[in-house]
Amino acid sequence: MIERTPWLDLVCHILLIAGVVAVCLPLYYALIAATHTLPDVLQVPMPLTPGNELWTNLKTAMARGDLGRQLVNSLIVSVGVTVGKIALSILSAFAITYFRFPFRMTAFWLIFATLMLPIEVRIVPTYAVAAHPLQGLGWLLDQTGLRGPLESLTGWNVEAVVKWSLLDSYAGLILPLMASATATFLFRQLFLTIPEELLEAAKIDGASPMRFLIDVLWPMSRTNVVALTVILFVFGWNQYLWPLLITTEASMTTAVIGLSKQISAAPEAVPKWNTLMAGALLITLPPVMVVVALQRWFVKGLVDSEK
Repeated sequence: MIERTPWLDLVCHILLIAGVVAVCLPLYYALIAATHTLPDVLQVPMPLTPGNELWTNLKTAMARGDLGRQLVNSLIVSVGVTVGKIALSILSAFAITYFRFPFRMTAFWLIFATLMLPIEVRIVPTYAVAAHPLQGLGWLLDQTGLRGPLESLTGWNVEAVVKWSLLDSYAGLILPLMASATATFLFRQLFLTIPEELLEAAKIDGASPMRFLIDVLWPMSRTNVVALTVILFVFGWNQYLWPLLITTEASMTTAVIGLSKQISAAPEAVPKWNTLMAGALLITLPPVMVVVALQRWFVKGLVDSEK
């Protein structure tokens, strides 16, 4: 028997409505501001009904600060981070779950321990590695006396190779963000629920480990992969601190960084909030489209799995 509690239901509905208002009010404010001229936005109180300047503000936002190129950069980074995280995580979880090698669990717990460390703790050493990923190579060649013979044998300029950097490159934006302890943990937990009989049957059929991963584990992981795709795409799209550090050229700036720079570009002048809000709407659109398109699979991946 279900107990009827009308007052409790009323309180729950009020809390839900308040939560919806708190989440949607900034988006509504941005949408309204993007449809008005700057004088209308600056007046107090600002109009709360839509205006007629949306398309004009959107065109201006796209033209200011090369927002179109920045959106492309954000898309490349988000897709690269998503694909890289899923590929690396499923392979590492597969190795930890199905292969028996020394310090296997130690490796897993070291990966899992990185969940305790915020990105701000790792940002300085990560930047140092990205700025000079081969710096240790020059020291090693000098210590072993192999720099000269290597240069004469291959014709390489070892110093130029050592000074190679990932700054202002897509590789620098994507590679340091590809490792994911969360995805590795989720894939490992999924693989642990798969019966051992499937592995034994694959061995009897002569399937190699990679064939077992592709033909058996991958189809059973599709809903989880889609759920992680949504989360990781939004994660990559909303990155702020790392792109801010790793990029100095305007052509490599992501959309989030570009929008923030437009606000602080002229501190003595009044920001053009109408075009800034239009740009914010454009930046919000791609992750919203991904979430809406994959919503059904996202929910299914969180609450169920194909076994």
